[in-house]
Amino acid sequence: MSHRKAQPKTWWLTMLMIVALLAMQMPALAKDTNVQMLDKGKWAPATYQAVHEMIEKHGIKSASYNAKKKPYAVFDWDNTSIMHDTEEALLVYQINHLAYKLTPEEFGKVIRTNVPEGPFSDSYKNVDGKPVTLDAIATDLVADYKYLYQNYQGLKGTKSLEEVTATEQFADFKAKLFFLYEAINDTHSTSIGYPWILYLFTNMTVEEVQQLAEASNDHSLGMAIEKVTWTSSKSLAGKAGVVKASHTTGLRLTSEVANLMNTLRANGIDVYVVSASLEDVVRVFATLPKYGYNLPAENIIGMRLKTENGRITNVYQPDYPITVAHGKTEVIQNVLVKKYGHGPIFIAGDSNGDFEMMTELDSVKLALVVNRVKGGKIGQQITKGAEQMGKANPTVVLQGRDENTGMWIPSEATIRLGQTEPQLVAK
Repeated sequence: MSHRKAQPKTWWLTMLMIVALLAMQMPALAKDTNVQMLDKGKWAPATYQAVHEMIEKHGIKSASYNAKKKPYAVFDWDNTSIMHDTEEALLVYQINHLAYKLTPEEFGKVIRTNVPEGPFSDSYKNVDGKPVTLDAIATDLVADYKYLYQNYQGLKGTKSLEEVTATEQFADFKAKLFFLYEAINDTHSTSIGYPWILYLFTNMTVEEVQQLAEASNDHSLGMAIEKVTWTSSKSLAGKAGVVKASHTTGLRLTSEVANLMNTLRANGIDVYVVSASLEDVVRVFATLPKYGYNLPAENIIGMRLKTENGRITNVYQPDYPITVAHGKTEVIQNVLVKKYGHGPIFIAGDSNGDFEMMTELDSVKLALVVNRVKGGKIGQQITKGAEQMGKANPTVVLQGRDENTGMWIPSEATIRLGQTEPQLVAK
Protein backbone atom coordinates (compact mmCIF):
# COMPACT_ATOMS: atom_id res chain seq x y z
CA MET A 1 0.00 0.00 0.00
CA SER A 2 2.75 2.40 0.94
CA HIS A 3 4.50 1.47 -2.29
CA ARG A 4 1.39 2.32 -4.36
CA LYS A 5 1.09 5.71 -2.57
CA ALA A 6 4.69 6.54 -3.39
CA GLN A 7 4.14 6.15 -7.16
CA PRO A 8 2.25 9.43 -7.65
CA LYS A 9 4.98 11.29 -5.77
CA THR A 10 7.63 9.75 -8.01
CA TRP A 11 5.60 10.62 -11.10
CA TRP A 12 5.21 14.23 -9.98
CA LEU A 13 8.88 14.49 -9.12
CA THR A 14 9.75 13.18 -12.59
CA MET A 15 7.37 15.67 -14.21
CA LEU A 16 8.85 18.53 -12.20
CA MET A 17 12.35 17.54 -13.30
CA ILE A 18 11.27 17.44 -16.96
CA VAL A 19 9.58 20.84 -16.68
CA ALA A 20 12.68 22.28 -15.00
CA LEU A 21 14.93 20.89 -17.73
CA LEU A 22 12.67 22.29 -20.44
CA ALA A 23 12.63 25.67 -18.70
CA MET A 24 16.42 25.65 -18.63
CA GLN A 25 16.56 24.83 -22.34
CA MET A 26 13.91 27.33 -23.44
CA PRO A 27 16.22 30.38 -23.57
CA ALA A 28 18.72 28.42 -25.64
CA LEU A 29 15.99 27.20 -28.01
CA ALA A 30 14.57 30.70 -28.28
CA LYS A 31 18.05 32.06 -28.93
CA ASP A 32 18.62 29.54 -31.72
CA THR A 33 15.29 30.10 -33.45
CA ASN A 34 15.57 33.88 -33.22
CA VAL A 35 19.05 34.14 -34.71
CA GLN A 36 19.16 36.61 -37.58
CA MET A 37 18.69 35.05 -41.01
CA LEU A 38 20.22 36.37 -44.20
CA ASP A 39 17.83 38.63 -46.08
CA LYS A 40 17.16 37.48 -49.65
CA GLY A 41 17.51 41.01 -51.00
CA LYS A 42 18.68 40.92 -54.61
CA TRP A 43 20.84 37.83 -54.24
CA ALA A 44 21.08 35.35 -57.10
CA PRO A 45 18.83 32.59 -55.64
CA ALA A 46 21.37 29.75 -55.85
CA THR A 47 24.12 31.98 -54.46
CA TYR A 48 21.88 33.03 -51.59
CA GLN A 49 21.11 29.39 -50.81
CA ALA A 50 24.79 28.41 -50.76
CA VAL A 51 25.71 31.30 -48.44
CA HIS A 52 22.69 30.62 -46.20
CA GLU A 53 23.62 26.93 -45.92
CA MET A 54 27.21 27.86 -45.04
CA ILE A 55 25.95 30.06 -42.20
CA GLU A 56 23.63 27.29 -40.96
CA LYS A 57 26.42 24.72 -41.09
CA HIS A 58 29.12 26.77 -39.38
CA GLY A 59 27.21 29.31 -37.25
CA ILE A 60 25.92 29.09 -33.69
CA LYS A 61 22.95 26.90 -34.67
CA SER A 62 25.35 24.15 -35.69
CA ALA A 63 25.85 21.32 -33.18
CA SER A 64 29.59 21.47 -33.87
CA TYR A 65 29.90 25.22 -33.22
CA ASN A 66 32.70 26.05 -30.81
CA ALA A 67 32.74 29.59 -29.44
CA LYS A 68 36.37 29.10 -28.42
CA LYS A 69 37.32 28.38 -32.05
CA LYS A 70 35.05 30.82 -33.81
CA PRO A 71 34.77 30.62 -37.59
CA TYR A 72 35.42 33.82 -39.51
CA ALA A 73 34.90 35.35 -42.95
CA VAL A 74 37.08 37.74 -44.97
CA PHE A 75 35.79 40.34 -47.43
CA ASP A 76 37.56 42.47 -49.96
CA TRP A 77 36.27 46.04 -49.83
CA ASP A 78 36.39 47.91 -53.15
CA ASN A 79 33.95 46.60 -55.77
CA THR A 80 32.99 43.77 -53.40
CA SER A 81 31.53 45.36 -50.28
CA ILE A 82 30.68 48.57 -52.15
CA MET A 83 30.25 49.51 -55.79
CA HIS A 84 33.48 51.01 -57.16
CA ASP A 85 36.72 51.93 -55.42
CA THR A 86 36.85 54.15 -52.33
CA GLU A 87 40.59 54.83 -52.74
CA GLU A 88 40.26 55.78 -56.40
CA ALA A 89 37.26 57.99 -55.63
CA LEU A 90 39.38 59.68 -52.97
CA LEU A 91 42.17 60.28 -55.51
CA VAL A 92 39.67 62.08 -57.75
CA TYR A 93 38.28 64.01 -54.78
CA GLN A 94 41.80 65.05 -53.75
CA ILE A 95 42.51 66.25 -57.27
CA ASN A 96 39.26 68.21 -57.60
CA HIS A 97 39.69 69.83 -54.19
CA LEU A 98 43.50 70.22 -54.33
CA ALA A 99 43.57 68.50 -50.95
CA TYR A 100 47.33 68.17 -50.45
CA LYS A 101 49.83 69.07 -47.75
CA LEU A 102 52.85 69.16 -50.04
CA THR A 103 55.17 71.89 -51.28
CA PRO A 104 55.93 71.72 -55.03
CA GLU A 105 59.33 70.17 -54.21
CA GLU A 106 57.73 67.53 -51.98
CA PHE A 107 55.04 66.85 -54.58
CA GLY A 108 57.72 66.19 -57.20
CA LYS A 109 59.44 63.66 -54.95
CA VAL A 110 56.20 61.94 -53.91
CA ILE A 111 54.93 61.29 -57.44
CA ARG A 112 58.26 59.69 -58.35
CA THR A 113 58.38 57.44 -55.26
CA ASN A 114 59.68 53.98 -56.24
CA VAL A 115 58.60 54.44 -59.88
CA PRO A 116 61.22 53.27 -62.42
CA GLU A 117 62.46 55.83 -64.94
CA GLY A 118 61.64 55.51 -68.61
CA PRO A 119 58.51 55.16 -70.76
CA PHE A 120 55.27 53.55 -69.66
CA SER A 121 53.68 50.62 -71.50
CA ASP A 122 52.41 50.98 -75.07
CA SER A 123 48.86 51.50 -73.79
CA TYR A 124 49.97 54.79 -72.24
CA LYS A 125 51.02 57.07 -75.07
CA ASN A 126 49.97 60.67 -75.64
CA VAL A 127 47.29 61.62 -78.17
CA ASP A 128 49.97 61.88 -80.87
CA GLY A 129 50.93 58.26 -80.25
CA LYS A 130 54.29 59.09 -78.68
CA PRO A 131 55.65 57.36 -75.56
CA VAL A 132 55.25 59.10 -72.21
CA THR A 133 58.10 58.85 -69.72
CA LEU A 134 58.02 59.30 -65.97
CA ASP A 135 60.37 62.28 -66.16
CA ALA A 136 58.30 64.04 -68.83
CA ILE A 137 54.95 63.78 -67.09
CA ALA A 138 56.40 64.41 -63.61
CA THR A 139 58.08 67.59 -64.88
CA ASP A 140 54.77 68.82 -66.33
CA LEU A 141 52.88 67.96 -63.15
CA VAL A 142 55.32 69.80 -60.89
CA ALA A 143 55.00 72.92 -63.08
CA ASP A 144 51.19 72.70 -62.88
CA TYR A 145 51.22 72.05 -59.13
CA LYS A 146 53.60 74.96 -58.52
CA TYR A 147 51.12 77.33 -60.17
CA LEU A 148 48.17 75.86 -58.23
CA TYR A 149 50.14 75.90 -54.96
CA GLN A 150 51.02 79.57 -55.37
CA ASN A 151 47.50 80.61 -56.37
CA TYR A 152 44.97 78.47 -54.47
CA GLN A 153 43.89 79.92 -51.12
CA GLY A 154 43.81 76.44 -49.59
CA LEU A 155 47.57 76.22 -50.19
CA LYS A 156 49.68 79.40 -50.44
CA GLY A 157 47.61 81.63 -52.72
CA THR A 158 44.52 83.85 -52.61
CA LYS A 159 42.24 82.47 -55.34
CA SER A 160 39.16 80.38 -54.62
CA LEU A 161 38.91 76.73 -55.61
CA GLU A 162 36.38 77.68 -58.28
CA GLU A 163 38.84 80.15 -59.79
CA VAL A 164 41.90 77.88 -59.84
CA THR A 165 40.00 74.85 -61.15
CA ALA A 166 38.92 76.92 -64.15
CA THR A 167 42.55 77.38 -65.26
CA GLU A 168 44.50 75.56 -67.96
CA GLN A 169 47.02 74.54 -65.30
CA PHE A 170 44.33 72.66 -63.38
CA ALA A 171 42.97 70.98 -66.53
CA ASP A 172 46.50 69.83 -67.30
CA PHE A 173 47.17 68.77 -63.71
CA LYS A 174 44.10 66.59 -63.21
CA ALA A 175 44.39 64.73 -66.52
CA LYS A 176 48.12 64.10 -66.18
CA LEU A 177 47.95 63.01 -62.54
CA PHE A 178 45.21 60.47 -63.21
CA PHE A 179 47.03 59.33 -66.36
CA LEU A 180 50.17 58.83 -64.25
CA TYR A 181 48.24 56.79 -61.66
CA GLU A 182 46.87 54.43 -64.31
CA ALA A 183 50.15 54.22 -66.24
CA ILE A 184 52.12 53.25 -63.13
CA ASN A 185 49.62 50.54 -62.17
CA ASP A 186 49.39 49.02 -65.63
CA THR A 187 53.12 49.21 -66.39
CA HIS A 188 54.70 48.16 -63.11
CA SER A 189 54.15 45.55 -60.41
CA THR A 190 51.52 45.84 -57.69
CA SER A 191 54.29 46.48 -55.16
CA ILE A 192 54.96 49.77 -56.98
CA GLY A 193 51.49 50.71 -58.21
CA TYR A 194 49.22 49.93 -55.28
CA PRO A 195 51.06 51.94 -52.60
CA TRP A 196 51.75 54.86 -54.99
CA ILE A 197 48.24 56.33 -54.75
CA LEU A 198 48.62 56.44 -50.95
CA TYR A 199 51.76 58.56 -51.00
CA LEU A 200 49.67 61.61 -51.94
CA PHE A 201 48.56 61.67 -48.27
CA THR A 202 52.12 62.54 -47.23
CA ASN A 203 52.31 65.11 -44.38
CA MET A 204 48.69 64.52 -43.33
CA THR A 205 47.62 63.06 -40.00
CA VAL A 206 45.48 59.92 -39.93
CA GLU A 207 42.56 62.05 -38.71
CA GLU A 208 42.94 64.42 -41.68
CA VAL A 209 42.96 61.50 -44.12
CA GLN A 210 39.86 60.01 -42.50
CA GLN A 211 38.01 63.34 -42.62
CA LEU A 212 38.94 63.60 -46.30
CA ALA A 213 37.79 60.01 -46.91
CA GLU A 214 34.41 60.64 -45.29
CA ALA A 215 33.90 63.80 -47.35
CA SER A 216 34.87 61.90 -50.50
CA ASN A 217 32.55 58.98 -49.68
CA ASP A 218 29.58 61.25 -49.07
CA HIS A 219 30.29 63.25 -52.22
CA SER A 220 30.69 60.16 -54.43
CA LEU A 221 27.61 58.43 -53.01
CA GLY A 222 25.58 61.34 -54.37
CA MET A 223 27.17 61.31 -57.82
CA ALA A 224 25.82 59.73 -60.98
CA ILE A 225 27.56 56.62 -62.26
CA GLU A 226 29.13 57.66 -65.52
CA LYS A 227 32.39 57.50 -67.42
CA VAL A 228 34.32 60.78 -67.41
CA THR A 229 37.33 61.54 -69.62
CA TRP A 230 39.86 64.22 -68.74
CA THR A 231 42.06 65.69 -71.49
CA SER A 232 45.14 67.70 -70.57
CA SER A 233 45.75 71.22 -71.82
CA LYS A 234 46.82 71.70 -75.44
CA SER A 235 48.37 75.07 -74.60
CA LEU A 236 50.41 73.44 -71.81
CA ALA A 237 51.38 70.27 -73.66
CA GLY A 238 54.78 70.36 -71.99
CA LYS A 239 57.24 67.46 -72.20
CA ALA A 240 54.61 64.69 -72.07
CA GLY A 241 52.29 66.15 -74.70
CA VAL A 242 48.50 65.99 -74.51
CA VAL A 243 47.13 62.93 -72.68
CA LYS A 244 43.69 61.56 -71.87
CA ALA A 245 42.55 59.67 -68.78
CA SER A 246 39.14 58.19 -67.98
CA HIS A 247 37.44 57.12 -64.77
CA THR A 248 33.95 56.16 -63.65
CA THR A 249 32.29 58.40 -61.08
CA GLY A 250 30.04 57.46 -58.17
CA LEU A 251 30.15 55.08 -55.22
CA ARG A 252 27.26 52.91 -54.02
CA LEU A 253 26.58 51.07 -50.78
CA THR A 254 25.73 47.38 -51.16
CA SER A 255 22.99 46.62 -48.64
CA GLU A 256 23.19 42.88 -49.28
CA VAL A 257 26.84 42.81 -48.18
CA ALA A 258 26.11 44.94 -45.11
CA ASN A 259 23.28 42.53 -44.22
CA LEU A 260 25.54 39.52 -44.83
CA MET A 261 28.25 40.93 -42.58
CA ASN A 262 25.78 41.65 -39.79
CA THR A 263 24.10 38.24 -40.23
CA LEU A 264 27.42 36.41 -40.05
CA ARG A 265 28.30 38.20 -36.82
CA ALA A 266 24.85 37.53 -35.34
CA ASN A 267 25.43 33.85 -36.12
CA GLY A 268 28.76 33.74 -34.31
CA ILE A 269 30.98 34.10 -37.38
CA ASP A 270 33.50 36.95 -37.11
CA VAL A 271 33.92 39.29 -40.08
CA TYR A 272 37.10 40.93 -41.38
CA VAL A 273 37.97 43.14 -44.33
CA VAL A 274 41.31 42.69 -46.09
CA SER A 275 41.75 45.50 -48.60
CA ALA A 276 44.32 46.89 -51.00
CA SER A 277 43.23 50.39 -50.00
CA LEU A 278 44.70 52.30 -47.06
CA GLU A 279 43.52 50.70 -43.83
CA ASP A 280 42.49 54.03 -42.30
CA VAL A 281 40.47 54.98 -45.39
CA VAL A 282 38.48 51.72 -45.43
CA ARG A 283 37.84 52.00 -41.68
CA VAL A 284 35.80 55.15 -42.31
CA PHE A 285 33.43 53.33 -44.66
CA ALA A 286 33.31 50.01 -42.80
CA THR A 287 32.79 51.33 -39.27
CA LEU A 288 30.70 54.53 -39.36
CA PRO A 289 27.05 53.70 -38.56
CA LYS A 290 25.70 55.93 -41.35
CA TYR A 291 27.08 53.54 -43.97
CA GLY A 292 25.51 50.45 -42.37
CA TYR A 293 28.38 47.94 -42.29
CA ASN A 294 29.09 48.46 -38.57
CA LEU A 295 32.35 46.52 -38.33
CA PRO A 296 34.84 46.97 -35.48
CA ALA A 297 37.80 49.16 -36.48
CA GLU A 298 40.27 46.46 -35.47
CA ASN A 299 38.68 44.08 -38.00
CA ILE A 300 39.79 46.22 -40.94
CA ILE A 301 43.12 45.21 -42.45
CA GLY A 302 44.64 47.12 -45.35
CA MET A 303 47.65 48.99 -46.67
CA ARG A 304 49.77 50.81 -44.10
CA LEU A 305 52.18 53.71 -44.45
CA LYS A 306 54.91 54.66 -42.04
CA THR A 307 54.23 57.71 -39.87
CA GLU A 308 56.71 60.15 -38.36
CA ASN A 309 55.74 62.62 -35.63
CA GLY A 310 52.09 61.75 -36.20
CA ARG A 311 52.23 62.44 -39.94
CA ILE A 312 52.01 60.05 -42.88
CA THR A 313 55.13 59.57 -45.01
CA ASN A 314 55.66 58.25 -48.52
CA VAL A 315 57.21 55.08 -47.08
CA TYR A 316 55.30 51.80 -46.96
CA GLN A 317 55.31 50.20 -43.51
CA PRO A 318 58.40 47.97 -43.31
CA ASP A 319 57.95 44.21 -42.82
CA TYR A 320 54.24 44.38 -43.60
CA PRO A 321 52.67 42.74 -46.67
CA ILE A 322 51.33 44.80 -49.55
CA THR A 323 47.75 43.63 -49.17
CA VAL A 324 46.98 42.56 -52.72
CA ALA A 325 47.19 39.13 -54.37
CA HIS A 326 49.44 36.81 -52.30
CA GLY A 327 49.92 39.69 -49.85
CA LYS A 328 46.30 39.20 -48.79
CA THR A 329 46.95 35.53 -48.06
CA GLU A 330 50.09 36.52 -46.20
CA VAL A 331 48.36 39.02 -43.93
CA ILE A 332 45.54 36.54 -43.21
CA GLN A 333 48.13 33.95 -42.20
CA ASN A 334 50.24 36.41 -40.19
CA VAL A 335 47.38 38.10 -38.36
CA LEU A 336 44.20 36.04 -38.43
CA VAL A 337 45.46 32.45 -38.52
CA LYS A 338 47.85 33.40 -35.73
CA LYS A 339 44.91 34.76 -33.72
CA TYR A 340 42.36 31.99 -34.35
CA GLY A 341 44.56 28.98 -34.99
CA HIS A 342 42.75 28.34 -38.27
CA GLY A 343 41.90 30.05 -41.55
CA PRO A 344 38.66 31.67 -42.77
CA ILE A 345 35.68 29.62 -43.95
CA PHE A 346 34.44 32.24 -46.42
CA ILE A 347 36.07 34.74 -48.79
CA ALA A 348 34.34 37.43 -50.86
CA GLY A 349 36.13 39.30 -53.64
CA ASP A 350 35.88 40.59 -57.19
CA SER A 351 39.31 40.92 -58.81
CA ASN A 352 42.67 39.36 -59.63
CA GLY A 353 43.92 40.82 -56.35
CA ASP A 354 41.53 38.50 -54.46
CA PHE A 355 42.32 35.27 -56.32
CA GLU A 356 45.11 34.11 -54.02
CA MET A 357 43.16 34.45 -50.78
CA MET A 358 40.31 32.52 -52.41
CA THR A 359 42.54 29.67 -53.56
CA GLU A 360 45.59 29.46 -51.27
CA LEU A 361 43.79 28.86 -47.96
CA ASP A 362 42.62 25.27 -47.42
CA SER A 363 40.12 26.34 -44.76
CA VAL A 364 37.88 28.20 -47.25
CA LYS A 365 34.56 26.40 -47.73
CA LEU A 366 32.95 28.93 -50.03
CA ALA A 367 34.21 31.80 -52.20
CA LEU A 368 31.82 34.51 -53.38
CA VAL A 369 32.82 36.41 -56.52
CA VAL A 370 31.03 39.67 -57.21
CA ASN A 371 30.97 39.19 -60.95
CA ARG A 372 32.57 42.03 -62.88
CA VAL A 373 32.91 39.79 -65.96
CA LYS A 374 36.69 39.93 -65.82
CA GLY A 375 39.37 37.72 -67.35
CA GLY A 376 42.74 36.86 -65.83
CA LYS A 377 43.00 34.89 -62.60
CA ILE A 378 39.62 35.99 -61.27
CA GLY A 379 38.20 34.92 -64.62
CA GLN A 380 39.17 31.36 -63.67
CA GLN A 381 37.06 31.68 -60.52
CA ILE A 382 34.16 33.15 -62.50
CA THR A 383 34.31 30.23 -64.94
CA LYS A 384 34.41 27.78 -62.04
CA GLY A 385 31.43 29.48 -60.42
CA ALA A 386 29.52 29.39 -63.71
CA GLU A 387 30.22 25.65 -64.07
CA GLN A 388 28.97 25.00 -60.52
CA MET A 389 25.74 26.98 -60.91
CA GLY A 390 22.77 24.91 -59.77
CA LYS A 391 24.93 22.11 -58.39
CA ALA A 392 24.94 20.93 -54.78
CA ASN A 393 27.75 22.02 -52.45
CA PRO A 394 29.46 24.62 -54.69
CA THR A 395 32.86 25.98 -53.67
CA VAL A 396 32.59 29.14 -55.79
CA VAL A 397 29.41 31.19 -56.26
CA LEU A 398 28.77 34.29 -58.36
CA GLN A 399 26.73 37.41 -57.74
CA GLY A 400 25.75 39.82 -60.49
CA ARG A 401 24.98 43.52 -60.41
CA ASP A 402 23.81 46.30 -62.69
CA GLU A 403 26.78 48.61 -63.20
CA ASN A 404 24.45 51.34 -64.47
CA THR A 405 22.70 51.62 -61.10
CA GLY A 406 25.36 50.17 -58.81
CA MET A 407 22.84 47.71 -57.38
CA TRP A 408 22.89 43.93 -57.23
CA ILE A 409 20.50 41.96 -59.42
CA PRO A 410 19.08 38.49 -58.64
CA SER A 411 21.38 36.77 -61.13
CA GLU A 412 24.93 35.44 -61.37
CA ALA A 413 25.42 37.57 -64.51
CA THR A 414 26.20 41.29 -64.57
CA ILE A 415 24.89 44.14 -66.72
CA ARG A 416 27.97 46.10 -67.72
CA LEU A 417 28.08 49.89 -67.67
CA GLY A 418 26.39 51.20 -70.81
CA GLN A 419 24.83 47.81 -71.59
CA THR A 420 21.31 46.44 -71.05
CA GLU A 421 21.80 42.67 -71.25
CA PRO A 422 23.48 40.62 -68.50
CA GLN A 423 26.76 38.82 -69.22
CA LEU A 424 28.04 35.84 -67.23
CA VAL A 425 31.66 35.40 -68.33
CA ALA A 426 34.22 37.47 -70.25
CA LYS A 427 34.21 36.94 -74.01
